[in-house]
Amino acid sequence: MRKFVTLALIGGALALTSACNTVRGAANDLNSAANCTENTINGQRC
Repeated sequence: MRKFVTLALIGGALALTSACNTVRGAANDLNSAANCTENTINGQRC
């Protein structure tokens, strides 16, 4: 039982870490799209 709990905690920690990276990546993508849109509005290239 102790090994199962340990593995579950480690697995949960890894899942949270990968989720944070995914959210950061999505935020970076949205930021990039916003910058491209702003540049286009101002007559510049992306």
